[in-house]
Amino acid sequence: MSRIGVVKTCKLYIGGSYPRSESGRTVPVADPQGRVVAHAARASRKDLRDAVEAAAKAADGWASATPYLRGQILYRVAEFMEARREELVESIRVVEGSTAGAARKEVERSIDRMVSFAGWTDKMPSLLGGQCAVAGPFYVMSVIEPIGVAATVAPPAPSLLGLVTALAPPLAAGNAVVALASEANPLPGVVLSEILGVSDVPAGVANVLTGGVGELVPAMASHRQIGVLGAIGLPAEVATAAGEAAAESLKRLRLVDVPVERSGLDDHDRWTDLDAIRPWIEVKAIWHPTSIA
Repeated sequence: MSRIGVVKTCKLYIGGSYPRSESGRTVPVADPQGRVVAHAARASRKDLRDAVEAAAKAADGWASATPYLRGQILYRVAEFMEARREELVESIRVVEGSTAGAARKEVERSIDRMVSFAGWTDKMPSLLGGQCAVAGPFYVMSVIEPIGVAATVAPPAPSLLGLVTALAPPLAAGNAVVALASEANPLPGVVLSEILGVSDVPAGVANVLTGGVGELVPAMASHRQIGVLGAIGLPAEVATAAGEAAAESLKRLRLVDVPVERSGLDDHDRWTDLDAIRPWIEVKAIWHPTSIA
């Protein structure tokens, strides 16, 4: 008698825990031959609300942490990604049918990108803030602050590199984040959420959902506790719905239209410069008189 293997049922990552979707829904994840290799939870709007509440509770603590500490914690995530490199490679290869070499290259780029944003955390205040020249007896200093709760959506592909590119900048900037993994291949997002759970990232700072962009992105855009929504490679109709929903709450949007092909996110310099961080911060000015007129 041949043995029937146990197919993994993946869970969500919310508030440092791994709950099933409250709806009980799952989606089969198949390989290129049509064989089911896992079942991914299909998050509902209730799951999204739970994730936002967890992020809101964790936001102040993460924002008040020193930039150096945030960088050390993100670097710790990269360390765990390195330790579980082969599992990440397999999560890409088994579903997408890519070669082991191509999947390994994507994992390496994802780790390098996480390290890059870990390095930005204690440099952003000097590069994005500083002294402002004004005509008057004032000393004006601009400082950067995180927005609070951010939502971000990974593109369909590359499934791991796209998620890291979406998740790392708002975390580095000091935001608590609700991330939606690739709908086409959620498995790398599931492995990354397991890494986040055993790293030093405080519970609720990073939350990872799996599910449909058409269902969850408009809900993200309309949720009033989310201060900014970023997404890469959304379908045109979903992007339009997100824009309409965000207009009601005056939410900041960062919708990047890139091709689905892997080449869209391979430019390391483009996706790790300061422009990748700017949408996730606010710049505030402090005025202080230097003399009495």
